[in-house]
Amino acid sequence: MITAVIFDLDGTLVQTETLKAQSYAHAAIALRPDVAADDVIQAYDRCIGRPRDEVAQMLLDQFGLSDAAAARAASLGVTTPRDAFLAIRMRDYETMLADPALLRRQEYPYATALLRRVRAAGYATALTTVSHAAQAFVVLDALDLRREFDVIVTVDDVAHGKPDPELYLTAATRLARSPAVCLAIEDSLPGVQAAVAAGMRCVAVANELTRDALHAAAPLAGEQIVDDPRRLDAVVTAVLTTGEEAKACN
Repeated sequence: MITAVIFDLDGTLVQTETLKAQSYAHAAIALRPDVAADDVIQAYDRCIGRPRDEVAQMLLDQFGLSDAAAARAASLGVTTPRDAFLAIRMRDYETMLADPALLRRQEYPYATALLRRVRAAGYATALTTVSHAAQAFVVLDALDLRREFDVIVTVDDVAHGKPDPELYLTAATRLARSPAVCLAIEDSLPGVQAAVAAGMRCVAVANELTRDALHAAAPLAGEQIVDDPRRLDAVVTAVLTTGEEAKACN
């Protein structure tokens, strides 16, 4: 019997992934003006769900940005090309985060309505995110969601981000729940892999950035994919109230 529901943040409750992609593209172009923004955005899409440092290093390597980033490191007060790239990128992203109206426009209302409904119904709730706490709390506060969670676990709280299960195992421990009675709501393949590896069932609500990767890897044990977000509540309700699996893809 499921007694706790654990939500991902970026791409699940709010589409900040598009904002992150844009910020990485802007930073890449600042280092190498000949880089195409669309190419960086497409490369970022393949990294969705992974920790920031890992994403930055993959983009540095793919687009040959290390030398240009190293040349900027001292002026940015950092020592490595990766940190220089991230410093440039974070300036752009934090400007976006400073606009609550922009964040509210990125909200996924079917997912946030589900969060509020299961919370009101008495389920324990938690958040796991590979975002750092400073950025995650800005997003949660813009959407008035922070109070909807019993537990919030960010990448700052763990040694390993998704697809490692540590974020989900930490959330279950802090909720005083066995992973077996937790249901994860995710959007990305690394997130689903993390939840499944933790021993949880998972409903993956696909979006335009994650759909292809989710379906290419399906089915994973305990995973259900929802393609139409209007079906999210019905699929989750079936898991919570009957324990029966809905169709694998909706």
